[in-house]
Amino acid sequence: MELLDPRVDFVFKRIFGSENNKDVLMHFLNRVFAEAGEPPLTEIILMNPYTDKDAPQDKQSIFDIYAKTASGKLIDIEMQLFNKYQMEKRTLFYWSKRYATQLEEGDDYQKLNKCVTINILNYSFLPNDEYHNVFHLREDRTGISLCDDIEVHFLELPKLADTPPTHEGLANWLLFLKSEDTSNWEVLKMNEPGLGKAMETLRFLSQDSEARLMYEARQKYLHDEASFFAKIKAMSEEAAKGMEFGLAKGREEGIAEGRDEGKEAAKREIARELLEMNLEIERIAKATGLTEAEIRKLKEN
Repeated sequence: MELLDPRVDFVFKRIFGSENNKDVLMHFLNRVFAEAGEPPLTEIILMNPYTDKDAPQDKQSIFDIYAKTASGKLIDIEMQLFNKYQMEKRTLFYWSKRYATQLEEGDDYQKLNKCVTINILNYSFLPNDEYHNVFHLREDRTGISLCDDIEVHFLELPKLADTPPTHEGLANWLLFLKSEDTSNWEVLKMNEPGLGKAMETLRFLSQDSEARLMYEARQKYLHDEASFFAKIKAMSEEAAKGMEFGLAKGREEGIAEGRDEGKEAAKREIARELLEMNLEIERIAKATGLTEAEIRKLKEN
């Protein structure tokens, strides 16, 4: 029997984000936080537990795991199978939304609780060899903390390439997620008893025909999305060349319009290519910065 890939976000949420597996999530989080020097959790509340309504093919389904600790700390866990680029800005954007939406108009800032983002990446991202990096907001020279409310973790699976099963710790969980070699599962389970239930859940899902169909649908969506972002990246590079051309033109002719012309022409060219791919106007607007009205006009022409 071929096991499903636990790195696919739909499967990941079934394993770690369901009410029946809250203990699995807590074991995993305690290993993550132990490496950040934080005390273990004793209770966890799932804010968006997995349900059958989380349809893998539905673009609106949220496969992040939102949780809250007994003290009110908010945790967002996201599995990224493919590189969507601009990960650092994307992380801060979604962190800020989680942080800001805690308050309603008129509320005191004292009500704001710490927000933790945990990104599990199936690709290398940061320019070091550490598979676990933790970021806080601190003063550059003295290291004093301005505020402890922001904490961002990056767990990069490729950096575990030569890591053997350890006696205990986070690496065991990440080696399970890589699932490239199931022959070491018994060792991993012996080192981390909490992993046993995660492995059982994955085996159960892999034998369930309905779960496998949903898994294949999600895989297809993720591969299509990865192709989309790769296309956007390639076109952005072309756009940069267009901007350089516009700047050069502006210098040569001594007019500021050259720079803007290069930018706008590049945006319109990207939009035309995305229209040919039959992508939604709303997504094209987000990718290019053009308005939906401008894109509709391009489509008419």
